[in-house]
Parts: sequence; structure tokens; C-alpha cells
Amino acid sequence: MTKAITFSEFGGPEVLKWADVDVGSPSGGEVRIKHLAVGLNFIDVYFRTGLYPAPLPNIPGMEAVGIIEELGAGVTGFSIGDRVAYACQPIGAYSEARVMPVAGLIKVPDAIDDQTAAAMMLQGMTAEYLLQRTFHVKQGDTILFHAAAGGVGLIACQWAKHLGATVIGTVGSEEKAELAKAHGCDHTINYQTEGFQERVMEITEGKGVPVVYDSIGKDTFEKSLDCLQPRGLMVSYGNASGPVTGVDLGILAAKGSVYVTRPTLMTYNATRSDLEKSSSDMMKLVANGTVKVNIGQSYHLSEAAKGHEDLEARKTTGSTVFTL
Repeated sequence: MTKAITFSEFGGPEVLKWADVDVGSPSGGEVRIKHLAVGLNFIDVYFRTGLYPAPLPNIPGMEAVGIIEELGAGVTGFSIGDRVAYACQPIGAYSEARVMPVAGLIKVPDAIDDQTAAAMMLQGMTAEYLLQRTFHVKQGDTILFHAAAGGVGLIACQWAKHLGATVIGTVGSEEKAELAKAHGCDHTINYQTEGFQERVMEITEGKGVPVVYDSIGKDTFEKSLDCLQPRGLMVSYGNASGPVTGVDLGILAAKGSVYVTRPTLMTYNATRSDLEKSSSDMMKLVANGTVKVNIGQSYHLSEAAKGHEDLEARKTTGSTVFTL
């Protein structure tokens, strides 16, 4: 039997169980993949807690790399033995093997190893759409990126620096500040010891920034708006501290006719052409060394609950990979 992490109720990390599962054979348009490594992302927590709906029982996870070991009917463009990665639904990546639709699969270049591939797909393509499509970061921009020492943050800081931006990043410790600086962050703000809104205005000489990227959620939302220039854009792309609720739209006028968007990777890469372009742009920068994927910690897949505990406690840095 194949082993996987399963959950049959919503709740804390303790609902994650290491169990036997039946994978089965692929149907039309699908392949069976033997996983080599699996990525951990905060969206996995949202599914585990029920913030994002999912049928029960289920297997969490949206990101992995593996080898195709069986083809379903009508599959073209892929062969048995291909090494592929994905970062998309349906969930089910926390498994030794799975059946997966080919629509979300991307072949992995030889220059990128298994653990990097598992760590970079969701976070790397998130950085891509945030910096190139939600707001087009360009030479001379100054941006604010929350959780700069996290998986998305470290990739995005390097990418934004590559684009010619000045990067301000928030972190939760001096160790994380050093890590963010080593990955392209020009200015770090430790939110445990100083107010980030005051520091942003000091750094920008009172002008504010044209865009704030915020994966924290309710704890940082209002002060992030205060960091924006008039008509600036607040990109709320995550809820690590809880979802933002009860917003009076009038506050956007009061803060300077600012904009707010709540984007998701699934929307931005909904078409095959967008997925291929996003993954290609990201993989080129990883393969040529412009963006280095920092894997701060790894756990055996059977220890997924511990990985979730550490992620939610903000004990992790960079990307997290489950090994098999």
C-alpha cells in the first residue's frame, strides 16, 4: 500500500495522520506520479483548518515533484519516466504516489534538483505573478514585502532586486533580518521591536510605497494601507494571522484613494499558457542562479504535523520540504 498524510476532520496539526491509501490507476488525461519530494505551503493550513473548503476525508498538499510511472488514456506531451512538478489543485500532494491531471504538470529541467523543484513551484510562481502581473515592479520602484524571510519572501526579494527595485521587508527576528538581507532585501524591519509603518515612511522620506505585498492578513492590513502612496496598491495574498474581514470601503478613500486586491495563484495560472509562462520565467531565474531557493528546513512526510506546527508558530525560514 501507498502511505500518505490524511485528515478526516478540520482542525489543528493533530488531525494529520500517516495512513495507507489506495492510489489506483490514472483515467483519461491523468498520470500516476511517484513523488520524490513534497512542498509545504500556508495554503495547506487553510485546507486543514477548513478555511478553504475540501471534502472529507482528504489528503492535503498542492506542490510536489515526482516521476511519471503510468499514463492514462489520451495523454500526450508526457512520457513514463518524465520528472514533473506541480503547484495546483486538486489537493493530495502529501503522498508517496498519486494520480494527477496532466493539465497542471510542468517538466523539470535537469539543472534543478528534486528538493528545489518541490520547494519552488508554488512559492516561485506566486512571486512571479505578484511582481510581474498583479503589480508590474520596475527599475526604481520601492516596495514593501511582509514576511520577507519566508519562502515566497526570499524568492520575491531576489526577483524584485533583479528587476531593479528597492526592497523593504518585514521580519520577526534579527536572524530572519540577516537572511532577508542576504537574499536581496535592502531594508529590513523587525516588527517585534519597531513599527513597520513608521519605518517605511522614514525610509521613503514620507512618500510611502506604490505597492505592499502582504501575506500576514488581519494583523498588518490597516498599517499596510498607511504605507501606501496615494493610489497605491495593497496586495493581500495570504492570511497567516487570520483573514481580513469587515472592511469599510470608505477607508480606501481616506488612505489616499488606494486599491486593494486579494489574488490567488490558481486564478493567475488558470490557463495552460499562463502556467507555462509563469513556470518558465521562474525556472529560468532559478536555473541560472539569479534566484536561489532557500530550503530552511525539511521533515519526513510522516512528520507533516510537526512541519505545520513550526510553520504556524513562525519558526520556519525560507521554504520547507517533506522528504520521502
